[in-house]
Amino acid sequence: MGGPLPSGDAVPASGALPEGTTAHGDVDFGVYLHVPFCRVRCGYCDFNTYTATELRGARQDTYADTLLQEIALSHRVLSDIGALRAAQTVFFGGGTPTLLPAGDLARMLGGVRDTFGLAPGAEVTVEANPDTVTPAVMAELATAGVTRVSIGMQSSVPHVLAALDRTHNPENVATAVAAAREAGLDVSVDLIYGAPGESLTDWEASVRTAIELQPDHISAYALIIEDGTKLARQIRAGVVAAPDDDLQADMYEFVDEALGEAGFDWYEVSNFSRGEKHRSRHNLAYWRGTDWWGYGPGAHSHVDGTRWWNVKHPAAYAQRLAAGESPAFARETIDGSAAVLERVLLQSRIREGLAIDQIPPSRRTAVAGLIADELVEPGAALQGRIVLTRRGRLLADAVVRALTED
Repeated sequence: MGGPLPSGDAVPASGALPEGTTAHGDVDFGVYLHVPFCRVRCGYCDFNTYTATELRGARQDTYADTLLQEIALSHRVLSDIGALRAAQTVFFGGGTPTLLPAGDLARMLGGVRDTFGLAPGAEVTVEANPDTVTPAVMAELATAGVTRVSIGMQSSVPHVLAALDRTHNPENVATAVAAAREAGLDVSVDLIYGAPGESLTDWEASVRTAIELQPDHISAYALIIEDGTKLARQIRAGVVAAPDDDLQADMYEFVDEALGEAGFDWYEVSNFSRGEKHRSRHNLAYWRGTDWWGYGPGAHSHVDGTRWWNVKHPAAYAQRLAAGESPAFARETIDGSAAVLERVLLQSRIREGLAIDQIPPSRRTAVAGLIADELVEPGAALQGRIVLTRRGRLLADAVVRALTED
């Protein structure tokens, strides 16, 4: 269920955005659809998800109808600030979206299409647990307009999956990829490295297995220990060891090299694709700071410098919408130094990099030192952009501090 929601400014029951907020026609608009259901809770997971015993009256079978109510509310809110924009990207995340019937996901996507329209060539992604993927499900999603599936592989090594409390059969990953391919969908697989007891040899086996699946895209995320998770409690109790920073660095260097040799290009610190056309356009929109509306309990949204987040529990979310009220819990305006920090933090992570003129003038002298420390590509810097080297990607937080802190 994740940690507590951050505090912020109050949101009116109507959900109306602050005066002066504008829907800029030249800024892309994306949609995130959160499906907060899981069969079991993974020990490392800090996402806003719920198993059957945690729903406290919320219902999976009516969830799509509830979310469609928020889509209707968003139409009213966004109509008040300017012309509506067609969605360039749609992303079903979770949780496990494919725990819902494919027909429910199709209805949710239909609600987005009917309300805002989908831009020509829109990217529509569904996250999937390998055990919930069948040829019939993939075919129904493709017919509904889904273009891409992201499969939660995490590892191919059974004891690593067990350490992460992942219950899927690793053999089902290949079956899921084949089903998605048969339906004509682009395929991404997600990996996690640094699990308790995972060796470099284990990680190398998982990366090679992922490459053999021949997906279009691979995400490789370092395991992060989040407060409040089962894994955090186990580490505090000394039951398992905390991730080793040096080992995780070795794992990153291996995956970066192996994927490069296999024809994948990095385009964000943890994301690799076979050419630009297979990059996740939805995730790139986050890193570039464009506009999106996040639907569902705990989902975050951003429009024209205002960010807000919904109440967390599915029951509270449904109650707000049934009463005709916005499910937003609080919001904030991103400006000043906070906007600068966020821009540097996000844009420095992507391959196209950060324009040096976006760095505070007092910190631009730090660029020379970052080049000398082999954290920033010198050629890109000469052309006015900060692009991280492999070493820089390993030390991305240090680069951000150098570019923002006086």
